[in-house]
Amino acid sequence: MRHCKQRMVIRMRSLLSLLSSVFVLLFALQSASASDLSNYRIGSGDLLSIQVYGEEELSMEVRLSDAGTIPYPFLGELNALGNTVGELTDTIKAGLSDGYLINPTVSITVAEYREFFINGEVEAPGGYPYQPGLTLQKAVAIAGGFTERASKTKLFVASEDQNGEPNRVKLNATIQPGDIITIEESFF
Repeated sequence: MRHCKQRMVIRMRSLLSLLSSVFVLLFALQSASASDLSNYRIGSGDLLSIQVYGEEELSMEVRLSDAGTIPYPFLGELNALGNTVGELTDTIKAGLSDGYLINPTVSITVAEYREFFINGEVEAPGGYPYQPGLTLQKAVAIAGGFTERASKTKLFVASEDQNGEPNRVKLNATIQPGDIITIEESFF
């Protein structure tokens, strides 16, 4: 009987240790700044869904202007260009906490990404909605595939984050919203 009690005490201690580890992990995750959660940079043309728990008049969908700003109640015109979703969440939360709400819960998601553009030797050049996880090969498929004259090696991407300078890439290159893809012609 005594041996059984000792095993039960050991199991209880193990369970308490496990629970305390879980609580420490949850606290660490909760206290982490929202700006640490995503590295996607918001750009002009992105449609954001902003939700403030319990405050319908502060919840909205808004598209970034050409200047990269959004109008927001009580806070005015906010510059969101180049911010991560988490950084913008922190900005709105801090602004609402400053005299408007007590500890607001703010959640922002990208409802619609800005387009990427593809030109050159593809069947249907143009602008297309961005999808997370997009590669150059997928972008070509979205644009109807290569033409028969397309080069499979002369592939260029001009990204906003690289000042629009085209870089030669491979088919497995990652494409970002706003990227401009050029597929050159093959001479053979």
